[in-house]
Amino acid sequence: MKNRLTKWLLLPIATILLAACSLPGLGTSVNSDGIVITGGTTTEMQLLSYMVKGMVGHYLPDAPVDMVNNLGSSTLNHQALMGGDANVSAVRYTGTSLTGELAMDPLTDPDAAYDAVVKGFDEQFDQIWFPSYGFANTYAFLVTRAFAEENNLQTISDLSNLAPTLNAGIDNSWMKREGDGYEAFKTTYGFDFQHVYPMQIGLVYDALQAGEMNIVLGYSTDGRIASYDLVVLEDDLHLFPPYDASPVATKKILEAYPELETILLKLENTVTDEMMQAMNYEVDNDLVEAQTVAQNFLAENNFFEDKQVTPLKERK
Repeated sequence: MKNRLTKWLLLPIATILLAACSLPGLGTSVNSDGIVITGGTTTEMQLLSYMVKGMVGHYLPDAPVDMVNNLGSSTLNHQALMGGDANVSAVRYTGTSLTGELAMDPLTDPDAAYDAVVKGFDEQFDQIWFPSYGFANTYAFLVTRAFAEENNLQTISDLSNLAPTLNAGIDNSWMKREGDGYEAFKTTYGFDFQHVYPMQIGLVYDALQAGEMNIVLGYSTDGRIASYDLVVLEDDLHLFPPYDASPVATKKILEAYPELETILLKLENTVTDEMMQAMNYEVDNDLVEAQTVAQNFLAENNFFEDKQVTPLKERK
């Protein structure tokens, strides 16, 4: 058991070291005059980065476009934009950036959280936080269906008597998050797990499926929930704030490519929670390339050519 757990805990370290050595699109290979899009290591972030790239390629075929698609956290995405290594972030989440990059207290009202990140990114970072794609991807505690049925689990509170015997696989970044992180979880729900193992978010599903963990903290729209037949435990005490997904772009790139605003606005409210989980499932379960799934989605919707958008300046 110890050796197997070591595997899950060491993999994120290896991933970080490799990423630090070879981030495609960063450094001298980036075209300083072009559009550089960041994604991430999760399937969802990869899908959305290819979606943004596909839209840019469709409407701005002559614009040079690069991608950075292996950044493992919102912080790394933010650093890439702030450092000038990229200028468009394919997806950021309100709850993550509110308490992370902006260091603000969490907000449970989705509209208030959105307004706060829009204002904060504009004033502090010279970046534009765009309207949501239409879905939210919140943190979710997950167990196998067999485990849920055996222990009659439906909500997080149902774990109270069982938790002291459980091994939990937890997202690295969540451990130190303020407001809705590990410490807030213990305060809100009044219990803790026997052992907590921090690991990269992409590894928790396999660890649960392999029986190395009794419970894990994952993302509510991850396709592996359906693929592995996992059960999402209801956050009955409302620990987690809203995590609505949006693209972010620097003001500088929007000035260089004014059409980019309309391109990103065409993606507003185009993806529901169910659609996102289905696309994640197609990649994780059916093993279809994320680029192919994203391109198919855009083609099926004719790249939203008929969609009329309202410019951001007319919304204020």
